[in-house]
Amino acid sequence: MSVPPLYQPLAERLRPRSLAEVIGQQHVLGPGMPLRLAFESGRPHSCIFWGPPGVGKTTIARLMADAFDAQFISISAVLGGVKDIRDAVQQAENARDGLVAQRTIVFVDEVHRFNKSQQDAFLPHVESGLFTFVGATTENPSFEVNSALLSRAAVYVLQPLTADDLKQIVALAQARQALPAIESVAIERLVAYADGDARRLLGTLETLALSAQQAGIERIEEDWLLSVLGQQLRRYDKGGEQFYDTISALHKSVRGSDPDAALYWLCRMLDGGVDPQYLVRRIVRMAWEDVGLADPRALQIVNDAAATYERLGSPEGELALAQAVIYLAVAPKSNAGYMAYKKARALVQQDGTRAVPLHLRNAPTALMKSLDYGRDYRYAHDEEGGFAAGENYFPEGLPAPTFYQPVPRGLEIKIAEKMAQLQARNAAARAGK
Repeated sequence: MSVPPLYQPLAERLRPRSLAEVIGQQHVLGPGMPLRLAFESGRPHSCIFWGPPGVGKTTIARLMADAFDAQFISISAVLGGVKDIRDAVQQAENARDGLVAQRTIVFVDEVHRFNKSQQDAFLPHVESGLFTFVGATTENPSFEVNSALLSRAAVYVLQPLTADDLKQIVALAQARQALPAIESVAIERLVAYADGDARRLLGTLETLALSAQQAGIERIEEDWLLSVLGQQLRRYDKGGEQFYDTISALHKSVRGSDPDAALYWLCRMLDGGVDPQYLVRRIVRMAWEDVGLADPRALQIVNDAAATYERLGSPEGELALAQAVIYLAVAPKSNAGYMAYKKARALVQQDGTRAVPLHLRNAPTALMKSLDYGRDYRYAHDEEGGFAAGENYFPEGLPAPTFYQPVPRGLEIKIAEKMAQLQARNAAARAGK
């Protein structure tokens, strides 16, 4: 028995029935745009819709099936498995071999949740043309979808809905008499709360409509809206593409010495509900990777901030994290230590296992001493200036590499001067031998 429209969820009642009714995604659905041209061609092709939640991936897939008069089979990769794939193949064969042959579109929601073998199961049927494969994913398909399947599907990147798009949805809901009047300030707050997610907006509108009806409210105002929504946070993908994009923006803002941008991205992550302990680890990493020895105080400050957060928790401890980020952003930058470490690791991984020179070996036993362990070692503290000029600390036969190259910023200016002095003493000592 079909569900009466009155009792359908608001999202279903407002779901577009044609491309013309789709709100947003005009960069792929507008006149002359690639996905619109695909609809108009009359020839469906396999594709993957990549974008955050609530931007129309499922809706567009359903409209594709309608446009091509195709059987629409939906599989959830979260709940489904091999049996669902087999059933879809059987239904597609039945539709193809029926009295009136019909195309089939197999839509796989959250396709990145399927493992490699499950994704591979679609390949022969996509290649044979048994059905058109349409996948939806919130994750970067370059990493989450098998290359064989990815090569057979066009990727369409769907964007979060704009504020104007979301306002159109609010207006549509009002036109369908799905909710009472809303003051403009409340709409702005509602749109910000939805954060580009139409599904979240529609769910919220439905909650508001029911609450307003029960409270006898004829016009929704901002104060009442906030009392209903409470302190819920904005949408935030704590383990996916948006998460890593945002931490990348924070790190690059610090590296780029922009404290205001760094604070913005920090607050975006805190507002989104990220685990502050994760932020602490990343901020400490920034101190080592991008400030380094140009300002050793940076590490002390971020460690103090981490200890402060551990003691105070949220929200008081977040101020310490914010000030640590500001300090890192304005501190002199050097990745010399980071690059030196990477070069040293690369050399060790590529080179053979060279013996430790005898003079650098410890000799705690008489046998070791008889084998010349530690012989001719020069104790630096007994040398002029605490430096054994001309001494070699690398394995024999290994040309002395130069890993660490200080930059002319911050404390590393002084470090470079000291290194130049020591290198000159080494050169003079070796020339005199």
